[in-house]
Amino acid sequence: MDSRAAVATAEALSVSFGELAAVLREASEGSAACADPLRRRADVALKALAAVACGEAKLAALKVHAAAGYAAAAEALAGPSASPQDHAGQEMAVIAEVACVLTVSERSAGALLSEAHALTTALPLTFAALQAGTISWQHARIMVDETTNLNPAGAQALEAHFLDPHVVNPARGPAGELIPGRFRHKARTWRERHHPVSIEQRHLRGVQDRRVEYAPDRDGMAWLSAYLPADQAAGIWNRTTAAARALQGPHEDRTLSQLRADTVATWLLGANTTAAAGTGDEGRENSGDATGETSGIGDTGLVVSGGVPSPRAQVLITVPVFALLGLTDEPAMLDGYGPIPPSMARQLIADGAESFHRVLTDPRDGAPLEIGRTSYRLTKAQRQWLRLRDGKCPFPGCSNHSLDNEADHILAWAHGGTTGISNLGQPCHKHHRLRHTTAWTPTAATKNQPPGWTSPTGRHYTSERQDWEPPHWPQQQSGKWSALAPRAD
Repeated sequence: MDSRAAVATAEALSVSFGELAAVLREASEGSAACADPLRRRADVALKALAAVACGEAKLAALKVHAAAGYAAAAEALAGPSASPQDHAGQEMAVIAEVACVLTVSERSAGALLSEAHALTTALPLTFAALQAGTISWQHARIMVDETTNLNPAGAQALEAHFLDPHVVNPARGPAGELIPGRFRHKARTWRERHHPVSIEQRHLRGVQDRRVEYAPDRDGMAWLSAYLPADQAAGIWNRTTAAARALQGPHEDRTLSQLRADTVATWLLGANTTAAAGTGDEGRENSGDATGETSGIGDTGLVVSGGVPSPRAQVLITVPVFALLGLTDEPAMLDGYGPIPPSMARQLIADGAESFHRVLTDPRDGAPLEIGRTSYRLTKAQRQWLRLRDGKCPFPGCSNHSLDNEADHILAWAHGGTTGISNLGQPCHKHHRLRHTTAWTPTAATKNQPPGWTSPTGRHYTSERQDWEPPHWPQQQSGKWSALAPRAD
C-alpha cells in the first residue's frame, strides 16, 4: 500500500464510520415509531458489528502500512550496516521504538514488523484483501504463518488459491467467511498438498522432534502435552473421547472435558483413584457410531489400564488410490486432522482397519461421487458419504469432525422429507440440539455441498465446503497409465 492508498483507506474508514453513526442515530431516534422496535434494534446491532469488523480490518491494514513504512525509513536513515552486530542493533532499535509507541512488548512489536514486511513485500493479495476489509487481521496473520518457508512461487500460489477467484481450482467460498481456525486448517491442508518437499520427507524430520512437555500452572494445576505423529495423537484423542462418553450417565456430574482428563490420568498412572472420582455408568460401551460400521478405521494399539472402558479408536482416512498403491506421494486425509503421509495411511489400514469401502472420486476435481440409496434409515454407505461430503459439523465455524456427528433430516421425514443425500446433514450434538430447540434452521444441501444455516434474524450463513482436488497421476511409463487418465474435455 503506497501513501495514496493509505490515505484512500483512511478516508474510506471515515466515511464508513460516519454512515455507521447515522444508522445508530436513526435507530435510536426512530425506534419508538417502528412497528417492531426490538427487531429493528437487533438488526441495527448486527449491522454495526459487521461494520466494525470491516473497519478493524482496514485499521489493521493502516497499522501494517505504518509499521512497514517506519521500518523502511529507519533503515534508510541508518545507512548500510558496518557489521552483522550493527545490523542487529539497528533492528533492535526499530523494534524498541515501535514497542514504545504501541505500548506492547518488544516481542509483539517484532512480530508485527515481521508480518508487516511479509504482507507488503510478498503477499499483495492478502494485503489488498485486508485493506478492503474482506478478511480479518487474524486471517492475514495466518496467511503469513502458512507461507513461511515457502518459496515465492509457492507463497503466491497459496494466497491466490484463497484470494483470487479466477485462479485454476480456487477455494470453495470466500476466505473471510471462515473463522480463523477453520481458515488455518484449510490453508495448512492446501500447503501440505502442494509443498515442493514431499510430505514423507517432512514427516520423517518431524518425527525426530516428538516429545512430551510439562509446564506448571496456577492453583496447583499443570499442563502436560505431547508432540506425536498425527495417527497416534488422533487415535489417543478419539479413544479418550469414546472412553469419556462411556462414563457419562444420569449420575455423572463431570463434564466431557473433565472425564477426558480423568481418563488420561488413569491410563497413564495405572490407578483407579482418578476414575473413581465420578459416579457415572462405567458399564456402558460406546462404539462412537450408531451404526457400528468402520471405514478405513485403524486401532492405534494404545495399552489401557486402570479399569476405564477402552472402546476402539475410530480413525476415518481417505486415501487416493495411487497413493494407496504406493505409486505417488500424494497426502491422504485423516478425519479431524488433515493431510498425512500416504505411508501412515497405508500403515493404519494394514494394522487396524476392520473394513475398507471403495469410494469413487471424480478425476476432474477429486470430489467423491454419489454412493448409497434412499431409504427411511441411513445405510452405512450413506453415512460414509455424509462424512466424505461434509468432513465435519456443517454449522459455520464448528470444528467437530465427522466421527462425532449425528445424521439429521433437513426436512423431517414426517413432513415429506426423504433420506436422500441432498436432504441430510450431520450436525454435532450441540448444533443438532440448537436446530431442534431454537429458530436456527438448516437450508437445502446437495450431493456435493453441506447445508447452510438461517439464523433467527433471517440471515443466511453458508457452510464450509471441502476443497476437493484432482488426484495426482503417477509418471506415465510407456503409456501404462494413459488409458486411465481423464480426458481434458
